[in-house]
Amino acid sequence: MKSIYRNENAKKAVLELYDRQIQELNITYKDLYVDTSFGKTHLIECGNLNGKPLLVFHGGNSTTAYNLKYSEFLFRDFHIYAVDTIGHPGKSSENVLSPNGQDYGKWAVEVIKALKYEKMMCFGSSYGAGILVKAMCVAPEVIEKSVLIVPSAIKNAPLYKSMNMAFPMLMYWLTHKEKWLVKCFLPITLTEDGITDDFLATARCSIDNVKIKSVMPKNENYDSLTKYHNPVLVMAAEKDKLFPADNVLPVAKKAWQQSVTYLLKYRGHLHTLTDTEEKMIIDFLLS
Repeated sequence: MKSIYRNENAKKAVLELYDRQIQELNITYKDLYVDTSFGKTHLIECGNLNGKPLLVFHGGNSTTAYNLKYSEFLFRDFHIYAVDTIGHPGKSSENVLSPNGQDYGKWAVEVIKALKYEKMMCFGSSYGAGILVKAMCVAPEVIEKSVLIVPSAIKNAPLYKSMNMAFPMLMYWLTHKEKWLVKCFLPITLTEDGITDDFLATARCSIDNVKIKSVMPKNENYDSLTKYHNPVLVMAAEKDKLFPADNVLPVAKKAWQQSVTYLLKYRGHLHTLTDTEEKMIIDFLLS
């Protein structure tokens, strides 16, 4: 198996940042490993161990450690299993699955079964939401409830919509100057204020050390989407260059008539949820 890291020092750098970000959360947690047919999978178990179980998926080329900082609002109410996506930075197997088919969905379902649950509520954003969409198509009965934040795999934008990220990325690779890294992410954050220190550290670490995956989970066809009949909350961002709301929400509404859809107004792909929006997610999962 080819490594997803550029070399052993690169892998060490990624895992050191991962561990540091977990420690910065200052929470009680447990490392879990489960076996799947696609490879060994690592999860962080944390949150309210007496709460409802919730499986959490992180974004692409990112880590569970960073994503848990984004998901802290879930800790009080839910027994969280935060999974390291296989083939992405983290502590799961480095076996890379194709984003074009449904292997990532099959893997997610196997993780649920390996955790000894017949079904689970799930939460995912971006690439991780795309994995969750694929799981909803593969085994809809296993996904008890689903929260999809700026999701891929429903109706992705054409690649040219995000091509303005390519030149700054090239310049960063050539110069390693932070100004180019910031310019690279401005199209998806909209403002420099949206590029937090944690995000910048995580993005820089992945770009410097990991063989980046540029292809997002491919759109599932309409017939596959309609197999899912359980509750689903879809939040898409108005100015998202990758998975824009005016693409995603109409398809979600049509495929899932039971869905709750919500427009993240004036925001890009990387954004901050308001207190009201966080409460909306919690209330949806607890209802």
